[in-house]
Amino acid sequence: MEFQLDIIEDKIEFFESDSLRDLEKKVNEKIEANKALMLRVSSASHQMQFDANGRPHYSAVVHFALKK
Repeated sequence: MEFQLDIIEDKIEFFESDSLRDLEKKVNEKIEANKALMLRVSSASHQMQFDANGRPHYSAVVHFALKK
């Protein structure tokens, strides 16, 4: 029986929420979870837009990369 592990070198995750505080919480939870995979934040971007009812909608993209 052969067992092979592949290392995740890059990972991109997308987040969205109706509140900035909730979005930040989601991103921070993923940052902590990805530390176990030896991944760090390489870059992050965020955006805010209003829906048809005038409510804000927040989104973020975070690129995680292998710690070297």
